[in-house]
Amino acid sequence: MSGIPLGVLDLVPIPSGSTAADALRDTIDLARQTERFGYARYWFAEHHLNPGVAGASPAVVLALTASATSTIRIGSGAVQLGHRTALSTVEEFGLIDALHPGRLDLGLGRSGGRPSGRTAAPRPSATTPVVDGRAPNGLRIPPRFSFEHLLGSPRFRLQHTLLHQPGAGTQDYGEQVDDILALLRGDYRSADGTEAHAVPGEGADVQIWILGSSGGQSADVAGRNGLRFAANYHVSPGTVLEAAEGYRAAFRPSAHLDKPHVSVSADVVVAEDDATARELATGYGPWVRSIRTAEGAIPFPTPAQARALTWTDADRALVADRVDTQFIGSPGRVADQLEQLQEATAADELIITTITHDHADRVRSYRLLAQEWERR
Repeated sequence: MSGIPLGVLDLVPIPSGSTAADALRDTIDLARQTERFGYARYWFAEHHLNPGVAGASPAVVLALTASATSTIRIGSGAVQLGHRTALSTVEEFGLIDALHPGRLDLGLGRSGGRPSGRTAAPRPSATTPVVDGRAPNGLRIPPRFSFEHLLGSPRFRLQHTLLHQPGAGTQDYGEQVDDILALLRGDYRSADGTEAHAVPGEGADVQIWILGSSGGQSADVAGRNGLRFAANYHVSPGTVLEAAEGYRAAFRPSAHLDKPHVSVSADVVVAEDDATARELATGYGPWVRSIRTAEGAIPFPTPAQARALTWTDADRALVADRVDTQFIGSPGRVADQLEQLQEATAADELIITTITHDHADRVRSYRLLAQEWERR
């Protein structure tokens, strides 16, 4: 499967007992290491008000990582457009591209305080049959998880307040992407015909990606603009098939692409054997629980700390879809699962996100996977 590129998605996690500065140093080291291992891309997510995640600004971390690497593509997975403008996004990434041309991926997401359901396209059901929670090739497809309780939580409302200027509105996502594309091309015109030229940014040699968790507006915007699309199996495994299919159904050839191009993410922990990998992944369930209870991601716990936490049946149900679809084990076992994911989604690339408490274990996980993938 070495013909299917692997990339990295880094949330810049903060392990328990560590600081944001420690996490950033580890991230820069991991970027250097995964470049050496042969990974094709290194992406940063954007999260806010999370005590256990230091990746609040993809552009800032990208600038640091770009200077520490030389060949691996770097990018956002994704910039949250719900609280920013098209111009600020193009100018920020234009600055990075000015010094590191030809390496930048600008991944765009709908999130960031955007009102739930606003201008959303209908969500089609996947046409691929799912029987007893499995795709035809055996890939686990759990029931769709509802994020509505998160969107209505006090923490989400506070995030919305702190990220937006008082009284500011949120531009329609499709229109915002159109404006970004026009600013990058250099042909932006306002409603009254006034030109705007983003320097830096205009003419930047960047790849545009749209990230999405369903077959709704994000998939439609990516498809009709002929852009690359990243589907989030690691965030919303229950909707990955409809996301990929919705994008392909909406796709129209463009100057960017002549055919659809899909990347799919997976949460992975690899070790020399299955038992060691399961031990390293022990903290994942509590970490996901902290996110889904709207507490905010906690510092990633040690296995001992995770085992000491009290769990209820409701807690287990809250995280079941994420825990059950995390790929954990020996290099061979995890590579088999990734092949299954690629086959079910017809992905052109896979994006790997790995979190362990100890940095050395995370580096080893990426190294073992890369070695196994290259052998296939």
